[in-house]
Amino acid sequence: MENLAQLEALCERLYNSQDSAERAYAENTLKCFSVNTNYISQCEYILENGRTPYALLLASSSLLKQVTENNLPLPLQLHIRDLVINYLAARGPNLESFVIVSLIQLLCRVTKFSWFDDDKFRELVKDSLIFLNQGKNHYVIGLKLLNQLVTEMNQPNSELSLTQHRKVSCSFRDQSLLQIYQISLTSLSELKSDVQSKLQELALSLSLRCLSFDFIMTSSDDNSDEVGTVQIPSSWRVVIEESSTLEIYFHYYSITKPPLSKEALECLARLASARRTFFTNEAARLKFLASLMMGTKEILETGKGLGDHDNYHEFCRLLGRFKAHFQLAELVNMEGYNAWIDLVAGFTVKSLQSWEWASGSIYYLLGLWSRMVSSVPYFKGDSPIRLDEFVPKILETFISSRFDPLEVGISDDLSENPLDNVEMLQDQLDFFPYLCRFQYGSCSTYMMKIMDPILQTFMEGANILDHLDTSKLSVIETKLAWMVHIVAAVLKIKQFAGGESQETVDADLSARVLQLINVMDTGLYSQRYSEPSKQRLDLAVLAFFQNFKKSYIGDQAVHASKQLYVRLSELLGLHDHLLVLGLIVRKLLTNLKCYLEGKEVIDQTLGLLLEMASGYMTGKLLLKLDTIQYIMLHHNREHFPFLEDYSSSHKRTTFYYTIGSLIFLEDSAIKFKSSMEPFSQVLVTLESTPDSMFQNDPVKYSLIGLMRDLRGITMATNSRRTYGFLFDWLYPAHMPLLLKATALCADTPEVTTPLLKFMAEFVLNKSQRLTFDSSSPNGILLFREVSKLIVAYGSRILSLPSQADIYTYKYKGIWISLTILSRALSGNYVNFGVFELYGDRALADALDIALRMILSIPLADILAYRKVAGAYFNFMAILLNSHIKFALNLDTSTFTYIVRSLGSGLKVLDSNIVSQCASALDHLATYYFNNIIMGEAPASPAILNFARHVSECPDIFPDILRSLFEIVLFEDCGIQWSLSRPMLSLILISEEMYSNLKTQILASQPVDQQQRLQQCFDKLMADVTRSLDSKNRDRFTQNLPRFRNEFRAKSN
Repeated sequence: MENLAQLEALCERLYNSQDSAERAYAENTLKCFSVNTNYISQCEYILENGRTPYALLLASSSLLKQVTENNLPLPLQLHIRDLVINYLAARGPNLESFVIVSLIQLLCRVTKFSWFDDDKFRELVKDSLIFLNQGKNHYVIGLKLLNQLVTEMNQPNSELSLTQHRKVSCSFRDQSLLQIYQISLTSLSELKSDVQSKLQELALSLSLRCLSFDFIMTSSDDNSDEVGTVQIPSSWRVVIEESSTLEIYFHYYSITKPPLSKEALECLARLASARRTFFTNEAARLKFLASLMMGTKEILETGKGLGDHDNYHEFCRLLGRFKAHFQLAELVNMEGYNAWIDLVAGFTVKSLQSWEWASGSIYYLLGLWSRMVSSVPYFKGDSPIRLDEFVPKILETFISSRFDPLEVGISDDLSENPLDNVEMLQDQLDFFPYLCRFQYGSCSTYMMKIMDPILQTFMEGANILDHLDTSKLSVIETKLAWMVHIVAAVLKIKQFAGGESQETVDADLSARVLQLINVMDTGLYSQRYSEPSKQRLDLAVLAFFQNFKKSYIGDQAVHASKQLYVRLSELLGLHDHLLVLGLIVRKLLTNLKCYLEGKEVIDQTLGLLLEMASGYMTGKLLLKLDTIQYIMLHHNREHFPFLEDYSSSHKRTTFYYTIGSLIFLEDSAIKFKSSMEPFSQVLVTLESTPDSMFQNDPVKYSLIGLMRDLRGITMATNSRRTYGFLFDWLYPAHMPLLLKATALCADTPEVTTPLLKFMAEFVLNKSQRLTFDSSSPNGILLFREVSKLIVAYGSRILSLPSQADIYTYKYKGIWISLTILSRALSGNYVNFGVFELYGDRALADALDIALRMILSIPLADILAYRKVAGAYFNFMAILLNSHIKFALNLDTSTFTYIVRSLGSGLKVLDSNIVSQCASALDHLATYYFNNIIMGEAPASPAILNFARHVSECPDIFPDILRSLFEIVLFEDCGIQWSLSRPMLSLILISEEMYSNLKTQILASQPVDQQQRLQQCFDKLMADVTRSLDSKNRDRFTQNLPRFRNEFRAKSN
C-alpha cells in the first residue's frame, strides 16, 4: 500500500461502488488487514490518521476479525482495548454512527474473549461511566457501549465453546449486569423530560436487554414470542422490589410512542414473569402485584397506546403473565380486583369482537382466563371470584365474533379464512375445554341454542331436490365448521369433576355432530366436495372424530362412560362405541370415495384411519365392522377414485399401510390371500403386457400404483409370520416382473423410484421380521433377487446420457439402490460366505455395480445432496465392517478415493453422517492394526493390498487423524464418543505419526502455552495401552472430553 490516500480510495470502492468487479478487487486487496496479524499496527495507524469514515470502518472491522479469529498476545489485547476507549473518548462524537458501532463491537469482543485474562477487561462498565458523565454525544456512546456489551455477553460465539461462553457470561452476570441495569434505570429517571430522544431509546433498550439476559444459561431462543419464568438473580431484589422500578416503565409507556412504548411493555412483561421465590417475602410479592395491577388497570381505563398493534399485542402478553406467576387467591384478594377483572373482561370481549385485528393476541387473553378457571377448585377463601359472570360471556362473544363476519360475506380465499390457519385455530381452541367446562351447563346450552337452528336449516337443505343458494349454504357450512371445531375442542379434555352430568352434556353436543354426519353427504350436498366451505366442515368433523375417539372409544373408555352412551342411545340409538365407530368409519370411507380434490381432507382422513388401524384396541374393534371387512376385499380404484389421482399417488402407500395393518391383525393366511386378490389381478395383467408397452402411460401408472400399494402393505408387516405371508405370495411368482420393469423403465424415474422404495422396504429387517428357518434358503434367494435388480438398474442407469435434472434422473435412484443394498447386507438374514463358497456372483456383482454407481457421482455432489450422502456413507460403514476385503482388493486410486471421501464426510454438519464416517474409518484402521501392525499369520492377498495402498499413499492416515483432532479441538463437537474410536485406532497404528501431529498442533499455539498443552496430550494417553480391546477403547474415550476441555480452556 503506497499511501493512505490510495487506501481510502479503495475503501470508498469497497463500501460504495455499484460495480461488483470493482468491489471484489478492493475486497481482495484489503483482505490482508483482517487476516494477517502483522497488519494490526497499520490498522491502528489508519484509525489515528484516516480521514474518511470508510477507512476507519475498514480498520475497526479488520481489528474485530483479528481479535475474533486469532489468539492474540495479552499485551496486544490490552493495547487494543485501551486504544478503542481512548479513541472513542477523544473522537467519538465526531465519528459516523456506523464507525462508532464497529468500534464498540471491537471493544466488547476483545472484552469478552479476554474476560478472565486481566482485571482491566472486567472494568469496562466503570470505564463507560466516563462517557455517561460527559455531554450528550458521549452519553449516547456510553449507552451504546453498554447495550452492545450486554448483547455480546449474552450471545454465543462460534469461536468460543459453549462451556467457555457460559463461564464468561456467568461471571459477567454476577459482577456487572446488575450495575448496568441500575445505570439504565438511573438514565431513564434522568431522561423523563427528554421526550422521544435517542437517549431515551438507548436507555430503555438497555433495560430490556438486561431483563432479557439468559440468566441461567439455557441458550433459549431470544426471538421466541413466549416468555417463561424469568430467573432474575436474587441480588436484584432490592432494585426490582422498589416501587419506582415498575413505575418508571409504566411512565415511559404513557409518554412515548411505538416502538419505545412497546419496549416499556416488554420490560414489564419480563418483570411480571419473575419466579415466585424471587421476592423477599409474600408482602413484597403482593406489593409488586398491586403495582402491576394498578398500572395495567390505568392502561385499560384510558386505552392509551392500544391503538398500535405492537403495543396491543405486548399488553395482551403482559396480562397473560398475571395468572402464570401469581395465584388466583392473590389476585382475588388484591384491592381493586373487582374493577380490574371488569376491565380485563371488557378488554377480552372487545378483542374477540375485533379478532381480525387482534387474532394473534387473543391467545394470551384466553390463556389468562383458562388458567384462572383451572385454579378455581383450589381456591380457598370467601372473596367473590366473579369468573362465572364473565366466562360465559367470553365464550358467547368468541362464537358470535366468528359468525358476524359471515353475515356480511366472507371470501373463500384460503389466506383469509381463520379456519385455514391451523396453528392459530389450535392455539385458541386449546383453551375451550377449561373455559367451557367451568360453566358447562350455561355454556353448552348456549352452544346448542346457536347450533340447533343452523343444523336444522342444513338438514332441511338435504331434502331439497332443486337448486340451493350456494352462498348461503357456504355460510351455513362455515358456521357448522366453527361449531364442530368447538365441540371437538371441548371433548379433547374429558372432565372427571362433575361426573355423569358432564358426560350427558358431552353426549348432547356429540349427538348434534353425529346427526350432521348422517346428512352432510346426501342429496345436493354430495355435489359440493370441491367447495372450500364443504372441505372445512369435513376437516372439522375429522377433528371431532379424533377427540371423541380418544375420550369415548375403547373398552376402558366405554366402561368409564356409561352415561354418555345411555344418552346417545336415547337420542340416536347408538348404545355402544362399536356403533359410533361404524358411523365414523362410514364417513371416513365416504371421504375417500368422494373427494377427488381437497387433498388435506384425504390426508387427514387417511391419517385418522391409519391411527385407528395401528392401535391394538381400535384395530380389533374395526375388524368387527362389516364395512371394514368389505374394503379389505375391495380396495381398488373402482371403490376409491382417489387412487387414480396420479398427482397424489403417494397417498396410496398410507392407504395400503392401513389396509395391511387390518389384514395382518387377523393373522390368517386365507384372509391375506383373499385380500391380495386385487393385486394379483394387476400383477397378472402387467406380467402379460408386452415389453414394448411398458413406456405407455396406462402401464406406467398401473406399475407406479402397484409399487406404492405393495410398499404400504410391506410396511404393515411387523412380525416374522406376517412377513412370511407376503414373501410367499410375492416370491418367486412375481419377482420377475420387478426385474423386467427395472430393466425397461430405468430411464423413467417416476416408475423406478417407487419400485426401488418398495424393494428398500421389502428387504428391511425391522422387528426381526426377516427371520427364516435354519433350513430355509429364503434369505439367500431374496438377496439374489436384490442383486439382480440392482445390477439391472445400475447397468442401465450408467449407460444413459446425463439429464438436466440429474438428481431426479440419476442420483435419487442410486441412493435408494445403496439403501437397498445396505439394508440387505446388514439385515442379518443372509450367510454371505455361501456365495463365494459356491461360486455365486450375486454378492460380487451387487458390490461391483454399487461401486460403479458411486464413482459416477462427483464427491462434491455426494456431499451436496443430503440423502445421497446419507446413503453413501451408511453403505461404506456397512461395507468396511462386514465386507472389508472387497474394498481392500480395489485398485489404489479407488481405495484412496473412498478413504478420502470418508475424511471429507467427517467435516459435514450432519452428525449422523459424521458418525457413519467415523465408524467406517475405525473398521479400516482396526483391520490395519490387527492384521498388519500386530498380525502374525501369513498375510492374505487383501492384507498385502492394504499394505500396498498405504505405502503408495503414506499421507492418507495422517490426514484423517489430523482432521479428527481438528474437529475435536477446534469445533463444537457433540459426538466425541464416535470420533474417539477411529482416533485411538489411528494413533496406535503409528506412534511416529501421532508424535508428528502433536508437534504440529503445539507449534500452532502460543509459545507460552505449549508446555501446558503438552501436558494435555500426556493426559489423553494416560493409562492407554497398545491394544484395541473394549476396556482400552473406553479408557481413551473417557480421557478425550477431559483433554478437549483442558486444551480449549488453555488456548483461549
